[in-house]
Amino acid sequence: MDTNTILVSSTLCTSFLIFQLLFHFVSSWFSAKVSPGFNNLSFEKKIEWNSRIVSTCHSLLVGILGLYIFFFDEAIIADPLWGQSSLATMNIATASGYLISDLLILILYWKVIGDKCYIIHHCTALYAYFFVMKDGVLVYVANFRLLAELSSPFVNQRWFFETLKYSKFSKANVINGVLMTVVFFVVRIVAIPPLYGFMLAVYGTEPYRRLGCLIQYSWIFTCIVLDVMNVMWMIKISKGCIKVISLMRQEKANNRLQNGKVD
Repeated sequence: MDTNTILVSSTLCTSFLIFQLLFHFVSSWFSAKVSPGFNNLSFEKKIEWNSRIVSTCHSLLVGILGLYIFFFDEAIIADPLWGQSSLATMNIATASGYLISDLLILILYWKVIGDKCYIIHHCTALYAYFFVMKDGVLVYVANFRLLAELSSPFVNQRWFFETLKYSKFSKANVINGVLMTVVFFVVRIVAIPPLYGFMLAVYGTEPYRRLGCLIQYSWIFTCIVLDVMNVMWMIKISKGCIKVISLMRQEKANNRLQNGKVD
């Protein structure tokens, strides 16, 4: 067994075990300490709460590390198709361990948190990461895609606020909503044109041909599937954001009318 295989296998298994421990043990204990409202939640809500805590931990870990790799890992920046990086490979293996862990949780608690879109998303990403970890190709591209995870903490926080009955117009909720929309748009939508532009730029080159047809088509297919889902989620988030802004304007207008009547 070569060094890369050992690194990938050990990181993936460790990631899987840590995220399972976070979900089944650490999250409930931690949440009860920092949020009194957690103990009052139903069993179903606690399951989703723990799932989103784990999602946030994973997103912060691989997203921040992915940012560092994106800007400073010279080996794969110089050769995005074939460049090698132990740190980047570990980041991808960590994400893969989480995806397998989350798939297991989704299946175990399907009636509570089951979602076909998440199944499609996780399986598609795992399929792409399999080639990255097995053949050591497109490591830079895979880490670039991991930057999309930076939006997840804001999406999860929105759910936490809603579950804890925060007002939609509360300062914390509004700020998080704006950040969620902006960050989601930047890391998942703005990132789309440069990615496909890069695909077109390397198409037909010798390093691209060396990838082989299976990896070439898999790269294109998985990106299309994930980006279609990202666009769908962006539309949903945008509609929610516009709705809240409209309600806030309506409430302000009503307040002005009431104050006018009082005067």
